[in-house]
Amino acid sequence: MGIHKAQLSPQKRLGSLDAFRGFTMILLVSGGFGLPYLKNIPYWRFVGLQFTHHPWNGLHFWDLIQPFFMFIVGVAMPFSFAKRWERGETWNQSLLHVIKRSIILFSLGVILHCSYSGKLVWELWNVLTQLSFTYFIAFLFMKKSLRTQLIISFAILLGNYIAYRFITSPGVTDPWEKDVNLGAFVDRILMGKINPGGGWVTINFIGSTAHTMWGVIAGIILGSDRAGMRKIKLLCTYGIAGVVLGLALNPVTPVIKRICTSSFIIVSGGWCLLALALFYWIIDVREHKNWAKVMVIVGMNSIFIYMFTNLLGGWTKNFVGIFTMPVLENIGVAGKIIHQNIVLVVYWYLCYWLYKRKIFIRI
Repeated sequence: MGIHKAQLSPQKRLGSLDAFRGFTMILLVSGGFGLPYLKNIPYWRFVGLQFTHHPWNGLHFWDLIQPFFMFIVGVAMPFSFAKRWERGETWNQSLLHVIKRSIILFSLGVILHCSYSGKLVWELWNVLTQLSFTYFIAFLFMKKSLRTQLIISFAILLGNYIAYRFITSPGVTDPWEKDVNLGAFVDRILMGKINPGGGWVTINFIGSTAHTMWGVIAGIILGSDRAGMRKIKLLCTYGIAGVVLGLALNPVTPVIKRICTSSFIIVSGGWCLLALALFYWIIDVREHKNWAKVMVIVGMNSIFIYMFTNLLGGWTKNFVGIFTMPVLENIGVAGKIIHQNIVLVVYWYLCYWLYKRKIFIRI
């Protein structure tokens, strides 16, 4: 593989990482720029569907957004912890920081589900709740060699496959079918219910841990003293291998995002690596940075804008609609898409206001 030691050293801030994070958040908070509205228009159906989750066995572009989110957190970890350790922070002190941060992420995820429901509920399907586990586990192995981290990540995926394929319990009748798989069984134990209609499961964090661990590995590669094009070659090689391997495994373990099967984790992880390589090549190697400022501004306050849109997004859309919809509602789908993007501009300006005042909300 040509990768042996996990060398963590502080580096200058990666513009590509902030841009990639911002790109992901802009997609997320904009609802895919409103393009899902196109799914019911015959000639635009394929485009519209790419901005919705695949109903079960298959892959749409929108299914990559959460993997991007998990992966990006991993990429940032070697840089942030290298700075901490350079300042003299011990591993135990860092562990305490990680535990506190994981508890906050978990709590925010639970709070968001209460917001969605409008009442106190105990639900664990939110991406922040999932991230609280993957972030913690990835940290535990971050100082291991890259080879060891890769082995552990694939061991996790193998264990996930074996558990789904062979564990039998009451109500578990098919490992790969909605609501009757191992994940649904665990949710009935943890929460007394299953995800209504979507088929999402709490133990998705097990497979998604590989996304964050692969992000750590990618971050270490980008922070190394290798030449820029050598880094890109490594990311692309492993990215292409992941996409090919994940799709090839579909007959064995179907590519299903909603229960994060091992094949889905591998194919989406491959796309994460390829997307990072593209951003790194454009921004940090070719140094075309000005165009990315729009994304960087959002990426610098990703937690803020995620929480804001989940808690106040509905109110914001309705308020903006008071001024836009009297005109836009008369032009059908195009009006809905325009309205969605006007709301996105409002979200972006909130991030810009914070950015100009050097206010960056961290947890």
